[in-house]
Amino acid sequence: MNYRNKFYRKLFSVAASAVLLTSIAVPAASAHMKEKKPDKPYELTLMHTNDTHSHLDSVAKRITAIKQVREENANTLLLDAGDVFSGTLYFNEFLGLADLEFMNLAGYDAMAFGNHEFDKGTATLADFVKGAEFPFVSANVNFKNDKNIKKYAKNKISTNPKDGGIYKGIVKEINGEKVGIFGLTTAETVDISSPGENVEFTDYINEAKAAVEAFEKQGINKIIALTHIGLNDGGGDNDLMLAEEVEGIDVIVGGHTHVKLTEPVFVEAGKEPTVIVQANEYGEFLGTLDVKFNKNGRVIEYAGQLLDMDDYQEDPEAAQILNKKYKPAVEAMKNTIIGNAAVNLNGERAYVRTGETNLGNLITDGMLAKAKTINPNTVIALQNGGGIRESIDTGDITLAEVMTVMPFGNSLAIMQLTGTEIKEALEHSVKDVPTASGAFLHVAGMKFTYDSSLPAGQRVQSIEVKENGGYVNLAPDKTYAVATNIFTAKGGDGYDVFAKAYSEGRVSEPGYMDWEVFTEYVSQQENQTVSPVVEGRIINQATN
Repeated sequence: MNYRNKFYRKLFSVAASAVLLTSIAVPAASAHMKEKKPDKPYELTLMHTNDTHSHLDSVAKRITAIKQVREENANTLLLDAGDVFSGTLYFNEFLGLADLEFMNLAGYDAMAFGNHEFDKGTATLADFVKGAEFPFVSANVNFKNDKNIKKYAKNKISTNPKDGGIYKGIVKEINGEKVGIFGLTTAETVDISSPGENVEFTDYINEAKAAVEAFEKQGINKIIALTHIGLNDGGGDNDLMLAEEVEGIDVIVGGHTHVKLTEPVFVEAGKEPTVIVQANEYGEFLGTLDVKFNKNGRVIEYAGQLLDMDDYQEDPEAAQILNKKYKPAVEAMKNTIIGNAAVNLNGERAYVRTGETNLGNLITDGMLAKAKTINPNTVIALQNGGGIRESIDTGDITLAEVMTVMPFGNSLAIMQLTGTEIKEALEHSVKDVPTASGAFLHVAGMKFTYDSSLPAGQRVQSIEVKENGGYVNLAPDKTYAVATNIFTAKGGDGYDVFAKAYSEGRVSEPGYMDWEVFTEYVSQQENQTVSPVVEGRIINQATN
């Protein structure tokens, strides 16, 4: 397959269609075609991946595609925009080191950290960094106080980056031309992963401006931002805002929002335009972007394409490594049957992040049952919708399915919360409905009603807790034992009320993994068969 069955877009010729993803108005093409084209523009081909999440079954095809692109182009870069970690049994078994072997084999030039790189803490991330045969770029993450990572963090722009080093930015010389690359990671990582208190996230706009300035002082006018902040994410940082607010970025290679950009997004907000790309998720595509720069480092033409891995054959060397070294252990795990589902267990993103589902009920029932064996006074269990990643079909339930549903390996936590704090948490849970939110809580041992037509923070109408076989109204001043996962207990998904309890020593950590708790609960049911239903634990009065 010749991936180059595409055409360069002279700037602004396709901008109108590409920029529909933004609210930016693009001038007519005729106003810009008068620019004199330099005699010898510099051509660069970027290959990019993001949010692969340990989906390695197609990685040998990715190696083939990478090799082909390099054969067809003199000047290439291979970049990853983060979230290599978490998502499949390959990660649960090998903690990112299987992915790393293939990234080394592919010859990546740089990687930015995604939020999920911090899911297992910095000790696991340090092992990944240590084995990398490429540098990392991270302008807005400060590791100087983290004992596991600080020895790899150089905290500077480097013209001679070392493998396994973490830099604010790096300079790559490609066929006589210098290209600056800096990295950014979403500040939401503090809420949605587990970086620990010693990892500091600084302002991404300020860090980006500083990186651009540092490159320009060295005479470098071709600048790439490798980001994991999302194309148009609402968490306070995203690529569109970056392109609009920071002058001098030519290309943004992004991740985090899993967007399938079949055409690059074009942003003209300052003196020079910015082209944004993102390659969907799970290694299904290899993104490519061909850019032409004039002598002043301005992008004058571009052509972007996502290469579908289904169109490629496997690289023999990569396939052998996968099949001999990694797949056997994963296949053995996949084949373990842990129970049976008499009904489809609904874990679809659109449902678990907006309302009660039978799978959410089953997970919280299991969590509550386990917590009661540790602390018999536990009466409530809570599960964030963002921690439920997939459905389970009717029939045999395999360990692979369970770990796909709950891929992050979060451990059980038991919080001591007042009724007032529980109400505050439930208000946070439903504040975005009907918009999907990973903070949406599934519940066991309680039921509550809310009205999504009311202002956020004033939506919860009633809360009842199951005690002594019946439901009673939640008492604001009473303290309750509440089970959840440790991610949520530490304040994940913006639960400041839980973070406060954790900091005050009101959270215990028994240490049982979520998938273990779920598997044990299913095995305890009659004939190891489950058939949960939606039973009115959570009712939105605005839709009833």
